[in-house]
Amino acid sequence: MEPTSPIHHSPFEAKIIAALRSVFDPEIPVNIFDLGLIYNLQVDEQTSDVYILMTLTSPNCPVAEDMPLQVQETVKMVEGVGTVKVELTFEPPWDKDMLSESALLELGLL
Repeated sequence: MEPTSPIHHSPFEAKIIAALRSVFDPEIPVNIFDLGLIYNLQVDEQTSDVYILMTLTSPNCPVAEDMPLQVQETVKMVEGVGTVKVELTFEPPWDKDMLSESALLELGLL
């Protein structure tokens, strides 16, 4: 499963992605979208309901219980969003190859 790419999104989806980019992993100074933690983003065009499949950098992450709720609350604040469902998965496991180019630059890995 590939992380969601911001390239082909509608303006509404772009607002949701901007909201996701305001959420940061507490241990890494990069937002969760550029970290590659968002595996799938789906928006129902009729209801504006949002489904997000995400992971964490580790199953033992100290924010495993809080992060999905934080993501849900942040996306709910986007004007026009209906219901928001966030599902957490650890398949496939996250690894540094999922980092975006901007995240690699920010972390000095490029």
